[in-house]
Amino acid sequence: MRLDKYLKISRIIKRRTVANEACDAGRVSVNGKVTRASYDVKVGDVIEIALGTHPIKAEVLSINEYAKKDEAALMYKIIE
Repeated sequence: MRLDKYLKISRIIKRRTVANEACDAGRVSVNGKVTRASYDVKVGDVIEIALGTHPIKAEVLSINEYAKKDEAALMYKIIE
């Protein structure tokens, strides 16, 4: 699944266009490397997002094409 789509479905970022713009601006990295929105997300990847004052670091636990609000939070684990 594309990185921008994963960020939207998992509800880490609310809109896919915002996720796409964040990737284009170099604010999203996977496994320590800045990546494009077209990156293919895999289970076990560590996604770092630098939006606002508090960066988010999350590990991908599962990849689903669709997720309800309750299931979306189970797709990743926040790492501190």
